[in-house]
Amino acid sequence: MNKLNFIWGMPRFYKRLISITIDIIFIVVSAYGAYWARIGTVEPLSSPIARYVILATIITTIAVFIKLGLYRAVLRYLTFQALAVIALGSLISAMSVAVFAFYFDAFVPRSVPFIYGLFLCFLCGSSRLIFRFLVSQVDAKGKKQVLIYGAGAAGRQLAHALRTSETHRVVGFIDIDRALRNSVIMGLTVYDVSKVNYLIEKYGIKQILLAVPNASRTQRREILDSLVPFPAEVLTIPDMQDIVEGRASIDEFKDVDIEDLLGRDPVEPEPTLMKANITDKVVMVTGAGGSIGSELCRQIIRQKPKVLVLFELSEFALYQIDRELSLLIEKYKLNLTVVPLLGSVQRINRLSTVMKSFSVQTVYHAAAYKHVPLVEYNVVEGVRNNVFGTYYAAKAAVEANVESFVLISTDKAVRPTNVMGATKRMAELGLQAISQTGTSTRFCMVRFGNVLGSSGSVIPLFKKQIAKGGPVTVTHPDIIRYFMTIPEAAQLVIQAGAMGKGGDVFVLDMGEPVKITDLAKNLIQLSGLEVKSDDNPYGDIEIKFTGLRPGEKLFEELLIGDNVNQTDHSRIMTAQEVCLSPSEYDALFQKLDTACHDFDHQTIRNLLLEAPTGFNPTDGIGDLVWKASHDQDESEVNQEVIH
Repeated sequence: MNKLNFIWGMPRFYKRLISITIDIIFIVVSAYGAYWARIGTVEPLSSPIARYVILATIITTIAVFIKLGLYRAVLRYLTFQALAVIALGSLISAMSVAVFAFYFDAFVPRSVPFIYGLFLCFLCGSSRLIFRFLVSQVDAKGKKQVLIYGAGAAGRQLAHALRTSETHRVVGFIDIDRALRNSVIMGLTVYDVSKVNYLIEKYGIKQILLAVPNASRTQRREILDSLVPFPAEVLTIPDMQDIVEGRASIDEFKDVDIEDLLGRDPVEPEPTLMKANITDKVVMVTGAGGSIGSELCRQIIRQKPKVLVLFELSEFALYQIDRELSLLIEKYKLNLTVVPLLGSVQRINRLSTVMKSFSVQTVYHAAAYKHVPLVEYNVVEGVRNNVFGTYYAAKAAVEANVESFVLISTDKAVRPTNVMGATKRMAELGLQAISQTGTSTRFCMVRFGNVLGSSGSVIPLFKKQIAKGGPVTVTHPDIIRYFMTIPEAAQLVIQAGAMGKGGDVFVLDMGEPVKITDLAKNLIQLSGLEVKSDDNPYGDIEIKFTGLRPGEKLFEELLIGDNVNQTDHSRIMTAQEVCLSPSEYDALFQKLDTACHDFDHQTIRNLLLEAPTGFNPTDGIGDLVWKASHDQDESEVNQEVIH
């Protein structure tokens, strides 16, 4: 095959000369073959008149082929159109044989032109197909052998696009449709899923490309579950809408969305609930640059508020979300004002001034420290931001006559084993206490679990670790978590906020919990790699268990008790839980303020334990500053004892 590389590398002009020469030979061979097939001898062609007929036919046929563009066709991209040109050219050539035979009065039986035309069409067409096959075999070397899952329209489009790919070669289709089994589409066989392992071993399949853009997440999860055991990387094509709108091409492959592994189809949001607290109103989002806050902003602008106030501590995060929203507003021609404001929720005068100045009507409070170990290491700042920041924002909302205030809470606030969870439960208690004072502001809190793709999510970490060759680190073999996509969480938060009457605790239906170890295994296997373990010592990537981090639980809960009621929304529930009176909370708040000011970590812990938070810490005080100070004091005491 390598000997043909000399021909493949020749200039186009010389390749065309070779094609014309070969076609001339085929014309002569077809003429002699037609005579021999008709009368069993080629003696009539020995006469000068017969040779004039052949020469005139050669000139006419080559001219017709040139006119039809046959020699401009590139063999490696030969299509049905080129074969149609050959058939048309052969027909014209056969007619020219009859015309020239009549003109020169040569002996040509009536059936010879027909036989000649068939021979010429066969020789010219088959030779080009053979050359195309040889070229494809040369091109296939070094390419990734791939299977396409889905023989529908998207799969066929993908196969067509990959015919000219320099990196991929499609071996066949996979489809669960029994009617398509063993059929041939675009020259590629459609196989059943049960044949995948056989195809991987036979052809060395490196990738399986999912071309099922219209499948629901439940269906996609079933597909992925069937492909996980196979040693091939699974990739997917972009959404069909992105392809149609020109934002992506069909052969731009991407990793399988983690949402597909969860397999939970989102519920369409209720338009009336989405609009109730937003449309034509002044809306404010604290922590607007964070994972949840930024998605809330994206969802909010679609409901056409009058003004959207972005309140964010991080300058860079505020710049990013402000720029993104400005582009979206311009793209969709929305008529609203975005106000980007820097500020900390720990400054009540700043919050109050902002809410009054812009006549804010709805507040979504997403500003919080949410990373469990970091809050363990920075206890005072965690309490200041999560407890005091929420309380100050709520007080400012009351002072500014805000209509609705929605707190973004967490499942870690339920029987917390860490400071972060305890502070979020304290924040909930604060809103419940304020809502008992007869204020016109409606307070509610929405509690849910982990969101996919957030700044602290484990998924991006796993993907980076896999890309580096491992190991993938999991804290505990049995750890489980609830997961939800950020867009779905934001939509449910908005809808739950519209249901609030005052002091409500809403809980989102997070679906089935996910075992983190299984999630890690699936991500490794879908990357075409094997898990390295005692049972498989020659695997690619090891899962390493590092032990639970400070304050971390094996599993999270969404409810403190069993007192839960269903709302009109299938995925939003309301919980009736213990709360403090305003006077009780104010007394607790003042004590906590004093303890934070004095950096008295033991008192802070005692107050969190005494409050009805259900706080049950699994570790000692983890604040890094307190530890450093404590260790220094112990060192000084030991030195005094020695002296």
